[in-house]
Amino acid sequence: MLNNARQREMAERRYFYVPEVLPQMELPSEEAAHCIRVLRLKEGDTVTLTDGKGCFYDAVISEISGKHCYVTVCCVRPQPPLWKGSITIAYAPTKLMERNEWFIEKAVEIGVDRVVFIKSDHSERDTIRMDRVERIAVAAMKQSHKARLPQLVDMTPFNRFISTQSENSDKFIAHCGEGERIHLADLVTTGHDSVTLIGPEGDFSPSEVQIAIDAGFQPVSLGLSRLRTETAALAAVHIMNLANRL
Repeated sequence: MLNNARQREMAERRYFYVPEVLPQMELPSEEAAHCIRVLRLKEGDTVTLTDGKGCFYDAVISEISGKHCYVTVCCVRPQPPLWKGSITIAYAPTKLMERNEWFIEKAVEIGVDRVVFIKSDHSERDTIRMDRVERIAVAAMKQSHKARLPQLVDMTPFNRFISTQSENSDKFIAHCGEGERIHLADLVTTGHDSVTLIGPEGDFSPSEVQIAIDAGFQPVSLGLSRLRTETAALAAVHIMNLANRL
């Protein structure tokens, strides 16, 4: 548990996403607007920048001019990894976009390295607003005080995704069809890179399940309850994160 002083320090930090950080620089327009209009910060206030690649940067607001906000970077603080291995969720998005956005927000908060949106036989959605889910991921990264932004991959056909997965990763497919399935938590190898497939509301088709199994994916269960797509995906993220905690 964090002590009270440490909790207050973290709560008072203002986080801004800047993909390319320079010693002296202007904040991106969206971040500047949040800084000036929402938080009403002033010259001399301290802020924390993250590049989404693993580093925090402590900075001071050096100038505010209209809609522009300039900062001076004081120091760099690399963030150590927060879990072992790499966690990938391949997810067939639901028809209602707000449910997909909820999943992205919560998955980033818990901790995930990559989310791939996949198009399967029973998919309810063919496209994803990547600009929108990326903004949600950035907000969740800042809110949860992380320095790494997960990779988000646009809609990818199921067969193409299966064919590009490394043999060195632990690969799982969660489905509701026939056949024996072991709970995901009982198959996780701590520290290994992992990929977990989560199907649409209508589940993966039998042929897709067989294709995945033939490619080395192990059928898994996420518990006794039948879960909505986004709930199943988040459960998988949580199981993998807990198993790989440092």
